[in-house]
Amino acid sequence: MADPSSYRPKPGQIPDSPGVYRFRDEHRRVIYVGKAKSLRQRLSSYFQDLANLHPRTRTMVTTAASVEWTVVNTEVEALQLEYTWIKEYDPRFNVKYRDDKSYPYLAVTLNEEYPRVRVMRGAKKKGVRYFGPYGQAWAIRETVDLLLRVFPVRTCSAGVFKRSAQIGRPCLLGYIGKCSAPCVGRVSPEEHRELAEEFCDFMAGRTGAYIRRLEKSMQEAAEEMEYERAARLRDDVDALRRAMEKSAVVLADATDADLIALAEDELEAAVQIFHVRGGRVRGQRGWVTDKVENVDTAALVEHALQQLYGEESGDAVPKEVLVPALPDPVEPIQQWLTERRGSNVSLRIPQRGDKKDLMATVQRNAQQALALHKTKRASDLTTRSRALEEIAQALGLDSVPLRIECFDISHLQGDDVVASMVVFEDGLARKSEYRRFQIKTFEGQDDVRAMHEVIGRRFRRYLQEKQQTGEWEEETPAAEDTAAAAGEDAPVATGPTDEEGRPKRFAYPPQLVVVDGGQPQVAAAQRALSELGVDDVAVCGLAKRLEEVWLPDEDDPVVLPRSSEGLYLLQRVRDEAHRFAIAYQRNKRGKRLRSGPLDSIPGLGESRRQALLKHFGSVKRLRAARVEDICEVPGIGRKTAETIAAALAGAAPAAPAVNTATGEIIEDDGAAPAALSSERGLER
Repeated sequence: MADPSSYRPKPGQIPDSPGVYRFRDEHRRVIYVGKAKSLRQRLSSYFQDLANLHPRTRTMVTTAASVEWTVVNTEVEALQLEYTWIKEYDPRFNVKYRDDKSYPYLAVTLNEEYPRVRVMRGAKKKGVRYFGPYGQAWAIRETVDLLLRVFPVRTCSAGVFKRSAQIGRPCLLGYIGKCSAPCVGRVSPEEHRELAEEFCDFMAGRTGAYIRRLEKSMQEAAEEMEYERAARLRDDVDALRRAMEKSAVVLADATDADLIALAEDELEAAVQIFHVRGGRVRGQRGWVTDKVENVDTAALVEHALQQLYGEESGDAVPKEVLVPALPDPVEPIQQWLTERRGSNVSLRIPQRGDKKDLMATVQRNAQQALALHKTKRASDLTTRSRALEEIAQALGLDSVPLRIECFDISHLQGDDVVASMVVFEDGLARKSEYRRFQIKTFEGQDDVRAMHEVIGRRFRRYLQEKQQTGEWEEETPAAEDTAAAAGEDAPVATGPTDEEGRPKRFAYPPQLVVVDGGQPQVAAAQRALSELGVDDVAVCGLAKRLEEVWLPDEDDPVVLPRSSEGLYLLQRVRDEAHRFAIAYQRNKRGKRLRSGPLDSIPGLGESRRQALLKHFGSVKRLRAARVEDICEVPGIGRKTAETIAAALAGAAPAAPAVNTATGEIIEDDGAAPAALSSERGLER
């Protein structure tokens, strides 16, 4: 590990100009490329106290052994040079988008004497017109099959074309009218090229004029009583319309635009692009990348734009690019796109209307792509095995943690404090083993105390189950004392088992306990285990802010590499525990807010509560009613009526509800209003 001060440039040596810089390691390999409006300010930010740097930046500067820079005239030149160097050096600490698959394009080889329509993948070639990309190659072939009836362009390979020319007989497509057969001279090279250009115009979105021209020719043929030609033209129009229906209209103003959306977490990001031409979605593609450098959404958008348009020019760069966040500053990247297109390009965030709605669709696709990527990654046995081995090595475990349990605390400003326990076995979620807890020993906001209580309750149950199965014969004083202090029952002689005689619920101990939090939560969990005499379960915590792994009695955290499969698994376990806890806390809070004074009356079920409210109209009127009046409700006897009257008389009237939209006081004090959606921002 290098000391950044050993290669720090001397004061005043770095120019205060736009430029691009490269960090190199001890073997002179480029490990990071960046650009800056001011090289002096940007590079100085790397050479500061390592404790103030983001962990990813800290890893980069300690891996590097030297830094060099190149001064340019403008920020646009810096942007172009940065893209060129990233493509050339492939630095390990730069965000690099890679296609999650090789997308097929519909290509027209206008660089040949007889242009050919075909499916192409990989790098784009000069002189070839591309349309797409498409999700599947069969979608291209279906579209081409419909269009060849109207635009009989050559689709055969060079060998087939040459063979047909030698024997003077076209292939099958030439006989059935889906090829103009230029191989045998039915059309001249100029006529065939015109057909290919019309095909390209139609695929580019200029469809309306061509269909109208065909319809006019069909009507003229019908008026001249050339019904066979009119029927062929009618079928041609139907074929073109079917081809158009395969890409629905999403923007009514025939917009040419690319929409880019991102879905990201702490470790990875997925980008999805919709290519809209003539108001129709003509193609879709996506990438997934590891976030090896410290970047925000705007920087990810900038990298995506470089990846998407770095090799494009002309009409391949649309007039409008819609993004979820604008790079800062936006002017250089917008000017760079304009230069590549040759005319003005608008780069903006959609605010309303159809474009905003379509952007939401692209965003959902990005989220689904990221979720699918995570699912595929998690389901791979080799990857899971490597992740467990990395965790065992990083935490110093004797064996890989085949069963991992993660605990999280959730509350809303100290109210409705709950906890969750999720279980992963062999790197996969075991949802049947998930458990939920209510905090019972105290009220208020204290995550450390709540974590201590939950860990203690979980492993006290484990010790009880262990005794019930006969695996543990002796009484554990620590367990008894803790159970008595918590007001819980001591271990009993028998317990529930499944069909094969195995104990249920908390009978299986984990090899690793993960808590959502840092050093205080880890210390609380370890203290709870020590009090119960459990010394064969490892404990760690995962702090969300910097994704650091904390161990008991350690002053410094364990920092796993950002590309580590072990860190990815720990993060997935932690996020699942957080999701499960939040869902339980919201459900619990919702029930509390919807509850009323009738819910606490014993023997009063849902049906009779509804009957009472329907009869009296509100709890306020029910509270003022006499016992005789309550007895008039079907299903309510005198004894029950007296219980209801006594309970409502003893309960203090609730504060009047307020309509938050109008400020109006709601007289009915029956049910509390639903919680505001803004409360979700206060949840933990």
